[in-house]
Amino acid sequence: MTKRDAVFPAGRQALYEIHHYSAAIRSGDFLFVSGQVGSREDGSPEPVFESQVQLAFDNLAAVLEAAGCTFDDIVDVTTFHTDPATQWETVTAVRLKAIGERPYPNWTAIGVNWLAGFDFEIKVIARLPQST
Repeated sequence: MTKRDAVFPAGRQALYEIHHYSAAIRSGDFLFVSGQVGSREDGSPEPVFESQVQLAFDNLAAVLEAAGCTFDDIVDVTTFHTDPATQWETVTAVRLKAIGERPYPNWTAIGVNWLAGFDFEIKVIARLPQST
């Protein structure tokens, strides 16, 4: 059996250690990124919602970069929201800055009632760039 090819960005290791998971796993031509939240370096939630969403996207960018990817490589997105009706406008504003160009990736938004102290989480699947 092939061992998992885990990817970790610099920093934020506390969150991965506390919850025992990898930031992302390379498999074939794809990168499967675990849900990224608006956590600070120590793993605690950013309390201001807009800042939490921006930090989640920043943390996602760090994981993508560690694997040699960018937002342009994302093919599928799943987001989790504790109050989608009131949060969607804020999420959309941050999202369009990161993923603003067409064609957009697939996107599924899910309302949840618990995110371990966070209010927003984003997980993605990206295609790994082909080396030349």
